[in-house]
Amino acid sequence: MILWLAQGFGVGRIPFAPGTFGSVVGLLWTAILFASDSLLVFFCGIAGGLAISVWTCGEGEKILKQKDPGSIVMDEIAAIPLCFLTWPFLFKSAPPLGTLFQNHWPGVTLIFVLFRIFDILKPWPVKQSQSLPEGWGVTMDDVLAAFYVNVCFVAELWLLPARFRVF
Repeated sequence: MILWLAQGFGVGRIPFAPGTFGSVVGLLWTAILFASDSLLVFFCGIAGGLAISVWTCGEGEKILKQKDPGSIVMDEIAAIPLCFLTWPFLFKSAPPLGTLFQNHWPGVTLIFVLFRIFDILKPWPVKQSQSLPEGWGVTMDDVLAAFYVNVCFVAELWLLPARFRVF
């Protein structure tokens, strides 16, 4: 059961691009959190998801006897909502679920792609964070990748005129 959770309800067993498929499940988790229309639920869901990720990823490493195996994707699932951390401040609340994926799909797509790029390329200190013990190293590299996504989002808001923004 723990391995099944760590593998993102089995999604991590897909033989190609398991991290990308795990990130898609992360978008579903984000949608569930935003559907509550409560910032408290959003932030508590992020914290709870990260705690579950640290624990299940650490246990999954022990079960598989590997350091950060590709099939472990709970870290991507838990980190994707962090990529949207700046959105509630833009909307002054959790963005309505219907508008998130309908009206803002270019921004959602860009966030998804940026997250995958930062997670794959692992710029400093993303790669270095993987040396943390057990599930912390597995989860923290994705948390830091999400941080970079938020930096890009904020940079776009500050640097580009409204007509050129994707978000």
